[in-house]
Amino acid sequence: MTSKIFRSTVLVAVIVLLCSLGIVMGVLYSHFTQVQVQQLKNELSLAVTGTEQYGNAFLENVEAERFRITWIDADGTVLFDTQGDQTIMENHADREEIREAFETGSGSAVRTSATLIKQTFYEAQQLKDGTVLRISTNLESAWALMIGMLWPVILIASLAIGLSAILARRMAKKIVKPLNQLDLEQPLKNDIYEEISPLLHRIHRQHRQIAEHMEKLRHKADEFQQITSHMQEGLVLLDGEGNILSINPTAKRLFETESDCIGKSFLLIDRDSAMRGAVNDALDKGRGYARLRRNGRDYQFDLSRIQSDGAVIGVVVLAFDITERLNSEQMRREFSANVSHELKTPLQGIIGSAELLENGLAKPEDAPRFVGHIRKEASRLVNLIEDIIRLSQLDEGMALPTEEVDLLALSEEVKAILENSAAEKNVSICISGNGFTIQGVRRMLQEIVYNLCDNAIKYNVPGGSVEIHVENKKLTVSDTGIGIPAEHKDRIFERFYRVDKSHSKASGGTGLGLSIVKHAVQYHKANIELNSTPGKGTSITILF
Repeated sequence: MTSKIFRSTVLVAVIVLLCSLGIVMGVLYSHFTQVQVQQLKNELSLAVTGTEQYGNAFLENVEAERFRITWIDADGTVLFDTQGDQTIMENHADREEIREAFETGSGSAVRTSATLIKQTFYEAQQLKDGTVLRISTNLESAWALMIGMLWPVILIASLAIGLSAILARRMAKKIVKPLNQLDLEQPLKNDIYEEISPLLHRIHRQHRQIAEHMEKLRHKADEFQQITSHMQEGLVLLDGEGNILSINPTAKRLFETESDCIGKSFLLIDRDSAMRGAVNDALDKGRGYARLRRNGRDYQFDLSRIQSDGAVIGVVVLAFDITERLNSEQMRREFSANVSHELKTPLQGIIGSAELLENGLAKPEDAPRFVGHIRKEASRLVNLIEDIIRLSQLDEGMALPTEEVDLLALSEEVKAILENSAAEKNVSICISGNGFTIQGVRRMLQEIVYNLCDNAIKYNVPGGSVEIHVENKKLTVSDTGIGIPAEHKDRIFERFYRVDKSHSKASGGTGLGLSIVKHAVQYHKANIELNSTPGKGTSITILF
């Protein structure tokens, strides 16, 4: 502010100085010109009197260094000139001052040189004999006068500006000093310029409003603290840089930290790479997830990005204890595995008995019917148990050995296995595309292709077709079968779910094929896309 006042004061001083110099020079030049013109008229009056009395004799004896006298005849011919040869001078009848003198008895004119440096003043008067006597003199123009006075003007201006700068700086400091000493905490107690009184009253009102808002914020912060302190879930608020803004007691216990962690980076209290990745996902993509084990218990972390006006301002971290849920799931998986193993042994006995019956140990008239029925049902139950076992293995998420698998070659193997069942249904199988190789579990990948193709054959129509297309990390199995209604599409990958129970029973399926496909696909971190139209067919694509 001091510099602004200083610059404004000096600028005003400079403007006033320049205007004053301009006015003074204008007034002086005007006065000087009027004096010169009047002197020129006086000289002309004397010359007229002498010329009327003595003619050329008078003019020839005149010594005029500052003035030029010209005598013009009534027709404009120059009769005499003190500074030139009248015999070679052009006619002056068209000159402004001469023409005016012939018309009114006297005339005046001013002409400026091409360089604007000189001005020539002319005064003319008609004599008694009808001739005109003209006198002229050269004067410096206002521009020339200004140039001539340039250095004195610069000197005066420099002194004036220097003095103005000194005074302006002192004045600016004197003006600003009371402003720098204002007590903005108690604005109404300041006794200073009357002009800033409205500003001080406004600051006082803003202080009251800020105090009220701060009180409301403290109240809301207390409410937030009370709510979060009683939450069973862990809650952590992070800023846009990943630093901790707030953490509730549950989260403190979970991360084994205290309140002094506020303001520090969240990754300093939890260095797990999965948590770091979840924080980065939340900042970049809006959501992040992690599942970690802490203090002997399992937790799921859900992270959400907070935005304001399009800018990322922080992340909310919620921690859920999912130990009981995982334990329940583990118990269900173990139960399924145990039941499957318990059922498999007696069913193998049923198959053995069926083989004995087929060998002639039953009555001849009953043996074929019972043997076929027992063997068919026993085989179906064994398939069911084997599917349940595979699902249990997939649920366990155990690491299995992987290898390079060519999906096109694998599809050829599956085609060879299913050609007989396809021929029985009058369904053709074809394979197309450019094969590609992935790192995976061969048995799982084979089950994916096998189950998709097996379903495509079972739920096809006589004379239909199944196409396996492999290209660009995509495996697509398409059929011309009965299709899947829209209301069933979201559930066909559930265990034991059947769209048409009577048709599925007739086809001999266990209801676990697509569930096995889903788990095997998830194990390989792939995705499933389903497109189906009832009555036209189904297409299932695996994106690796």
